[in-house]
Amino acid sequence: MAKRPIFEETAAPATAPAPRAGIEAPKGARRAIQIWLGLLFVMVLAMITVGGMTRLTDSGLSITEWRPLSGALPPMSQADWQSEFDLYQQIDQFHLLNADMTLGEFKRIYWWEWSHRQLGRAVGLVWAVGFLFFWATRRIPSGWTGRLILPGALGGVQGAIGWWMVSSGITQGDGVTSVASYRLALHLGLAFVILGVIAWYTLLLGRPEAQLLQARRAREAKLFSMSTGLMHFAFLQILLGALVAGIDAGRGYTDWPLMAGGVFPPGMWDLTPVWRNLFENDGTVQFIHRVSGYLVAIFGVVVWARGRRSAYGDTRKAFHMVLGALSLQIVLGIVTVMYGAPLELGIAHQLMAVLLWVLIIRARYLAQYPLGRTIRGPHERFRQHRRA
Repeated sequence: MAKRPIFEETAAPATAPAPRAGIEAPKGARRAIQIWLGLLFVMVLAMITVGGMTRLTDSGLSITEWRPLSGALPPMSQADWQSEFDLYQQIDQFHLLNADMTLGEFKRIYWWEWSHRQLGRAVGLVWAVGFLFFWATRRIPSGWTGRLILPGALGGVQGAIGWWMVSSGITQGDGVTSVASYRLALHLGLAFVILGVIAWYTLLLGRPEAQLLQARRAREAKLFSMSTGLMHFAFLQILLGALVAGIDAGRGYTDWPLMAGGVFPPGMWDLTPVWRNLFENDGTVQFIHRVSGYLVAIFGVVVWARGRRSAYGDTRKAFHMVLGALSLQIVLGIVTVMYGAPLELGIAHQLMAVLLWVLIIRARYLAQYPLGRTIRGPHERFRQHRRA
């Protein structure tokens, strides 16, 4: 009889057992979803850009009805165009600002608003098709279903807010020629929220959950908290910028650093009740936007000073990029005001806000989930401490 091996119980089986199914989606799903979210990001960015062009060309009230489905088709005949023009001729903006407008001139502003709305429909379609595909094929990673629903839900709310904003300017006999500035601020603010959510999710999907969990153990909590504060502060500045755009306050005072030769603009609190000055007084609104910009700049430098001392090279670079974008945005804002907010500078200022917003989110992400490990020795830490 052959002798039994001593370690028979622990010997490896002849064939390895089949791997157990994990809780994650099939391999590659995270990357595919990341690409889908990247497409949505580009489309939302295009919407923000076209929306800015629509606002700066005073085109937002050219379509006076909300037709989510039938409005997808533009006027197809001369009679259709005349019908749309007739509707526009009934509102106050036409009577007070564009009474001599021709049908050809109307078509130019109509196309801006129609393109903005069409992009909104396209974003909703791309989100719905993508989500249903990943859900039906079980490619959504565990815990991500609700997250991926969120951009679509916010997009639906955004469409309703968009019409709520436009409806505030479609008046007859009230003397209103533009949308309410606070509704415009809410509309733009939600667009930035959607953009921020997509950017954050895209960053999270760039690494497997196991790597994220491991990276979070090395998180820089104080830096993450400070960058979160900077993100919120930048968002407030974006809302204030929308108030400026809503009443064309950027074109009223073109000197800097003073306003009409003084520290404070004249008539800051002339409107009654007093709270109306915060939304409707061009001098007050621009002054608040300027002061808020200075405060964001100061806080941004404080956050950067903390970020430059990070133990991780990628994190330090991320905060250097934030400071660079913040500096460029400040210069661009000053130049935009001094030149009376022309179309090109106004759009550039808005797009720079998008870039700064995304860079802050990325820096915040790297503070929460650092890349790699620190390679600093004691001498480099000493030099960093002296520079700080």
